[in-house]
Amino acid sequence: MPLRAQLDGFARQQLIKYTAKNPFERFLDGRPKVPDRYIQALQGSSAEAIWSAMHTRGFQFHWEGGWKIAHPEKKLVGRAFTAQYMPVRPDVNDLIEADAKAAGRSDRNHTRVIDMLQPGDVLVIDLFGKIAYGSMTGDNLTAAIKAATGNGFVIDGGIRDLDGILELDVPVYYRDSHVLPMRNVMLTGVNVPIRIGGVTVMPGDVVVGNSEGITFIPPELVKAVAREARETELKDEWTKAKFATRQYKSSDLYPTPKTPELKKEYEEWLARRKRELGLE
Repeated sequence: MPLRAQLDGFARQQLIKYTAKNPFERFLDGRPKVPDRYIQALQGSSAEAIWSAMHTRGFQFHWEGGWKIAHPEKKLVGRAFTAQYMPVRPDVNDLIEADAKAAGRSDRNHTRVIDMLQPGDVLVIDLFGKIAYGSMTGDNLTAAIKAATGNGFVIDGGIRDLDGILELDVPVYYRDSHVLPMRNVMLTGVNVPIRIGGVTVMPGDVVVGNSEGITFIPPELVKAVAREARETELKDEWTKAKFATRQYKSSDLYPTPKTPELKKEYEEWLARRKRELGLE
């Protein structure tokens, strides 16, 4: 039973158990459903501001870089839907595919995953860095992912049909592109914990990708991270505006205002900006 649960994905009870700190509603399968307002709030957050808020809470390994990115100018933000692949082992894969057929699922393990996606999801695929014969998607299946989720995706592996993917105008994080399609891999988990580089990703984590890399935020941290990241951005806004006057040295303002007068000015400005933005 434990092996079957891993290959089919976490049962609802397992997913709830391993995401027990989630404060929000859940999808029918048990995956945390972070509200859209927090997804939207993180659209403008920098990786550094998010990292700082998570680091102070003991989450040190939740950012991964080193990607090639289609449309790095676009933010990728949404709820993680995870898929895990491993090198094919015929005796295990035969059982996986027999179970999929008996359940009436697609006979292609990549479309099987894509068929399960929902609006707001970010598909996060552990393909163990495979490039040649590791291209899970080309332009057609990227179009299917975009239609299902409204988002791009993350793949620790390859893509193909790069020119066609670029035309679809969604952010895609991948290790490299290759002309060869995906071969010799088996789908060993859907919505299970996966490894992406040096990060453990859980189903329902909030994915935030920018031109530097990707951060994965546990649901229980989303409120605090979104708030602190926004405050960091406001502080940066004030600091840059003060530097632009050419009246201050770097040490006068960075990392915090130096004099009591500047601190008071900043605190009054911050309170006013929070009122304007509805962030009190």
